[in-house]
Amino acid sequence: MTAVEQNLPAKDSAPKTIYLKDYRVPDYLIKTTDLRFDIYDRNEKDEKSEGRDGETIVSAMLQFYRNPAATDAVTQLTLHGADLELVSIALNGKVLGEGDYQFGEESITIFNTPEEFTLITITKIKPEQNTSLEGLYRSRTMYCTQCEAEGFRKITYYLDRPDVMSEFTTTVVADKKYPVLLSNGNLIDQGELDGNRHYATWHDPFKKPAYLFALVAGDLAHIEDKFTTRSGRDVALKIFVEPKDLDKCDHAMESLKNSMRWDEEVYGREYDLNIFMIVAVDDFNMGAMENKGLNIFNTSCVLAKPETTTDAGFQRVEGVVAHEYFHNWSGNRVTCRDWFQLSLKEGFTVYRDSEFSADMGSRTVKRVEDVTLLRTAQFAEDAGPMAHPIRPESYIEISNFYTMTIYEKGAEIIRMLATLLGKENFRKGTDLYFDRHDGQAVTTEDFVKALEDASGRDLTQFKRWYSQAGTPRLHITDSYDEDAQEYSLTIKQTCPPTPECENKLPFHIPVAVGLIGSAGDLPLVLQNAEPDFETSDNTYKVLELTETEQTFVFGRVQEKPVPSLLRGFSAPVKWDYDYTRDDLILLMSRDSDGFNRWEASQQLGLQAIEQAMEAYQQGNSLSNWQVDAELVEAYRSVLQNESLDKAMVAYMLSLPSEAYLSELADIVDVEAIHYGRVAVRRALANALRNEFETLYRAYNHQQAYAATADGIAARSLKNVALGYLTLLNDETLIKRCEQQYRTANNMTDVMAALTQLVNSDAPLAQQYAASALEDFYQRWQGESLVVNQWLSVQAMCVLPRTLEKVKALQSHAAFDGKNPNKIRALIAAFCNNNPINFHADDGAGYQFLADQIIHLNTQNPQIASRLLTPLTKWKKYGPQRQALMKKQLERILAEPDLSKDVFEVVSKSLV
Repeated sequence: MTAVEQNLPAKDSAPKTIYLKDYRVPDYLIKTTDLRFDIYDRNEKDEKSEGRDGETIVSAMLQFYRNPAATDAVTQLTLHGADLELVSIALNGKVLGEGDYQFGEESITIFNTPEEFTLITITKIKPEQNTSLEGLYRSRTMYCTQCEAEGFRKITYYLDRPDVMSEFTTTVVADKKYPVLLSNGNLIDQGELDGNRHYATWHDPFKKPAYLFALVAGDLAHIEDKFTTRSGRDVALKIFVEPKDLDKCDHAMESLKNSMRWDEEVYGREYDLNIFMIVAVDDFNMGAMENKGLNIFNTSCVLAKPETTTDAGFQRVEGVVAHEYFHNWSGNRVTCRDWFQLSLKEGFTVYRDSEFSADMGSRTVKRVEDVTLLRTAQFAEDAGPMAHPIRPESYIEISNFYTMTIYEKGAEIIRMLATLLGKENFRKGTDLYFDRHDGQAVTTEDFVKALEDASGRDLTQFKRWYSQAGTPRLHITDSYDEDAQEYSLTIKQTCPPTPECENKLPFHIPVAVGLIGSAGDLPLVLQNAEPDFETSDNTYKVLELTETEQTFVFGRVQEKPVPSLLRGFSAPVKWDYDYTRDDLILLMSRDSDGFNRWEASQQLGLQAIEQAMEAYQQGNSLSNWQVDAELVEAYRSVLQNESLDKAMVAYMLSLPSEAYLSELADIVDVEAIHYGRVAVRRALANALRNEFETLYRAYNHQQAYAATADGIAARSLKNVALGYLTLLNDETLIKRCEQQYRTANNMTDVMAALTQLVNSDAPLAQQYAASALEDFYQRWQGESLVVNQWLSVQAMCVLPRTLEKVKALQSHAAFDGKNPNKIRALIAAFCNNNPINFHADDGAGYQFLADQIIHLNTQNPQIASRLLTPLTKWKKYGPQRQALMKKQLERILAEPDLSKDVFEVVSKSLV
């Protein structure tokens, strides 16, 4: 029966806004959920020889009971459902007729419901036609699900909301050509059926909301291991992949075991089921999903081996595996009451996976990576039309709020709480939170209350971080009284208006500081200070900024210091302090805080780039641009400092990115930023050529690959040197780059060399690049994830006519316009990471992106809305570009049948 035949109402012309203030508890809850999936692939016939044509029959038996917390006396039940064909529905054994229920736009309402009852529904769905990749769909050799946030309603009629938690039993039935049948929990039964079919039944003893449901049926291979918990239980660990990918799972398995061990040691959290499974899926809208006991991952977050995966890929696998495993407690055992509380699970878990990665590698390097992402992407989000608090007050489509704010800024909020409370009190608070709310769906207030109760701290003002959007700005000034040996820091805080609020109340901001003298860190004696948590470091202090303006006075300061501000980036803020170049050089060489040493190097680089940008804007040539000798010496001292972590040296030598420079600008001058940055890089390459060549030659290019912190650091520094040297357009150096491409024994070095060749305008480099691109594809065309890197390196080429190449690649066999990974690798890579070409004066890049969004709007609305980000920043550019970008947004908005996902982003962007 079609939607029309079921008399479904027409869709509203404008999508509805959902508000937090309208939350009400569900009238009914579901005690148990029993599901049966009869999967028939295309052209498969059932036992009656009826063609099923890719149908899946979903039988659901749900035990409902009135919610004791509900106050309204209702005798009807509304269930969510979308794109379903209802076969039958029965309440307490009675088959319901048309007068017993009514269809809504994406729902069904059942009348005359008693206090307790059993509802049985049978629905049909067609996974092979599901291009949205939400609910149950087919990816290559398998059927799989993605139910967060609201995908379960595309499977069966249900109370698809996170505060309805139920005990699930799931039976999966399919042809034996799909030998692997998986769902949440523990396997309790399996067997054979007539017609070459078989089944498996899984039971999850832990109550969960529907968004955590998972199912997989496919022809898959797996690797297996085990983990013994601290209480002595053996947990089976299995990673399922297509057979061709079996040799790429070891790193993910090791990361999983490390995650389980770390969560026990750091948070006291033990895994609870008999088995933990991961399945790698090639078609996936997200990175991964933490479904209870059966995590479904994008292949890019599971598969890794040196020949096919870069260091960044190895690190991504480790981090995402940890993130999804940590959700077992921070998201599954304790989940969120409603989607406005999304950061309750995501922000907390991002913080946990970040700390795990810091413990597995270099803490300072991990912090630099996290802050770089925050500053370039999340700060831009805070300044744009989609700005929202980490607990938003409203949304139209919840998928649009899986944002940098919810995740990365949410993690920074947790980090600030950990900083303010200290390690011991923070652990007490999280223990109380998990113990108090185990098996519940809760709110951000519940989390903060647990921290307050455990620590004795009043966090009332701090909670403004949850309700106020925007990036606070600190204006910092200082003074030094030599006679009194007193040093004063005055800090003022402001926050710009954002869509939800014009005037902001003061935030509670932890400002970690140190004072640097000529010989390094100075001891800190803060006058009139409140006692705080114990620390063995008397050169580090956390100042608590709670007012619009505060002054902090330090005594016994024997020389005028240089302040080391926001150590470790202790709060997600922007800040101003009038550092001189000498101040920055001192911090770069003497500060004990690794993050602030890097920060000083970035500020020095920023000053140099701003000088080059100004020259470009004045019409001066940058072909022979030189930088100040002091800057060169500062970078030379970093190169020669053998005490520094090689990864940190690589980061300190990497200038601020074009994305960060754009974020700092009031009006983005695309060309000045690009060519100014290139000029400074080339000037440094000329001035430090000998040092870079010495560093590059000293590296043992034939050593065996290891995805260790030391190995990653050494490759990172060597390839930074290669990047600088290739800029010089010296044929000898270009040949060296091409030699690295041909002889490298790992994908990190291959891609580093290929990237430099593709982006060099030297004729010899372009000759090598054409040959290398052809060779690369011929060698790796059977490896989808490797081909994605091939697509991206071409999409991000800064040379002219790149858009033409991107359009041509859309017709290449390597590209699949329905696969999110391919779309991200080619289209998103060009539009997000190639500003000099995307922002071409003629607006061709903007029209290209709008074309892709309009095409994807009906095919995959989630991906379409996420591609919109570059166009949403139109107000950051000059009048000509503003007009061109706005025109494309208006063109998208005029499209008929615009999805909620795209409508919300475009309509807010045009306000």
